This record gives sequence, C-alpha cells and structure tokens, in this order.
Amino acid sequence: MRGLVIKSLGSSYAVLIDGEMRECHIKGNFRIRGIRSTNPVAVGDYVQVECLADGTCWISEVEDRRNYIIRRSTNLSKQSHILAANVDQVVLMVTLNHPQTSTTFVDRFLATAEAYRVPVVIVFNKIDLLTKEELQQLQNLRQLYENLGYATYALSVVHSTDELPTLLQNKVTLLSGNSGVGKSTLLNCLLGEEVTRTGKISDAHDKGMHTTTFSEMYPYQQGWIIDTPGIKGFGSILMEKEEVSHYFREIFQYSAQCKYNNCLHTGEPGCAVAQAVMDGHIAESRFMSYLSLLGDCEEEKYR
Repeated sequence: MRGLVIKSLGSSYAVLIDGEMRECHIKGNFRIRGIRSTNPVAVGDYVQVECLADGTCWISEVEDRRNYIIRRSTNLSKQSHILAANVDQVVLMVTLNHPQTSTTFVDRFLATAEAYRVPVVIVFNKIDLLTKEELQQLQNLRQLYENLGYATYALSVVHSTDELPTLLQNKVTLLSGNSGVGKSTLLNCLLGEEVTRTGKISDAHDKGMHTTTFSEMYPYQQGWIIDTPGIKGFGSILMEKEEVSHYFREIFQYSAQCKYNNCLHTGEPGCAVAQAVMDGHIAESRFMSYLSLLGDCEEEKYR
C-alpha cells in the first residue's frame, strides 16, 4: 500500500493511507540508498507499507524524493537530518528582535535550499514590536533579499495573515525558522484552531523555546503545511567547498569574473567577488555568511 508520511512520532510514523491514518514502524537496518541521516524516513515522503495480520504496519520502501531540505544533525555532526521531503516551497520565518534571527542563519538556510532546489519565501514577523531604527533595518534586509530574487513579506501574525493564504494555496509548504519567531502562532491563525502550542520568549536570553517536538503535516487550502521544530543553527551538509559559492546567487554571478577558475574568494589575487564586496555590489553580511559556510566544509564542524 502507498501512503504519505504525515508525522514523525519518534520511534514510528503516522502515515496517511487511503484517507486513514496508520502508525507505521521501520526496521532497525532500514536506510535510503545514498542518504546517511538520523531520520531515514521524513515527513512528506511517499512510502510503501506492509501490514501484518496482527495490524502492525511496516514501511518497506521510500519512493524517490523530488527534493528535500537537509541540515546537519546537532548531536551527530557528520550525519544529516532531513527536515521534510517533496516540498513546493519553504516559508522561512524571521524576526529582527524578540528573538533576533541572524543573517548568517538566513543565508545558510537559503544556500541549502538552493543546493536542493527548493524555493524560499522570507516572512519577517513581529514587525509591530520593532523600533524606528529596526524598521529601517527591515527595509534594508527586504531590499537586499528581493534584489537577489527572493520574495519577502513583513507582518505581525497576531494581527493579520491576510497576505499568506494565496501564497500557500495548492502547495506543500515547509514552515521553518528559529524557535520563538511565531511559526506555531502563524499555523494556529491559518488553521483557525490551536493545533500547536505556543511558547513564551526567555527573558534571560531573548530566545525562543521549543514548542513543536516533531515535524507534522496539516492540510490547508488544497495543499499542506509542514510544521517543524524550531532550529537554532543551520549546519551545512554534503557540500564541497568548491560548490558553496554556487548557492549564493550574487557570489556565483561575480565568480565568473575571477582570475582563477578555482577561486574560493578567500584572498586569491584577481578575485572579482572580493572586489564586488569592496564596491558594495555584494553585501558584506552575505559574504561573511559565505565564509562561515565555507569554514564548515573545510573544518567539518557544526555551527
């Protein structure tokens, strides 16, 4: 039987089969060809299921994925964790304050999405809490990412989500971002019911606290929304250092003008990327994010 993985339950999975939800297990040695991950089955996967006479169901095969979003596992730095599979887009929620989302996190996420061919829409939330200076920073960031070809929205989900339903219609959307940026609040507003818990921001560090434990899909507007646990860092995985610049659109564009074909833009002579940063054609924050991601590949570290 063919089914769609709706939710990770830790040691098992909730799979939708012919309109019925069933709990399915995987065998201990189950692995997908070519992918080393802490979760060989991910939310959004289409799977083949075998059910025994006693009612126990087992996932026997995972169908080929159209795409997926992947990150380094926080507890096993050389292994990966698949956030979701077979998605049409990602809505990356960002807050400039309460808590602050770093541009490094945003850029790492965007680069990984580029690598796995997943479109990203950036939603800046909690704009009602921003100071005049922070609102100007918001405008600068929106201009930066829109100039790179990313769609951006600025809103406060506790007041209005009117712009988002059309964006989500007929699509499988992964909802992601740091803890505390308002993912659960947005989901509850869109679905019109409290399907996920919302958490308070830690006063001590102005950080969000995890409220979603496992990824889960919710039907919405003839599509699906995949809610994921908040993530604090976004480590690269399966990237060669020579490839990293390919996933920063503007850096890739200027790299064609570098003196050397294998230029890594780390001080080589005749580097057009470094010159573009100096001339203001490439944002310094984006270049620093590139160097940070490059460092992951060279040092095999998790950040």
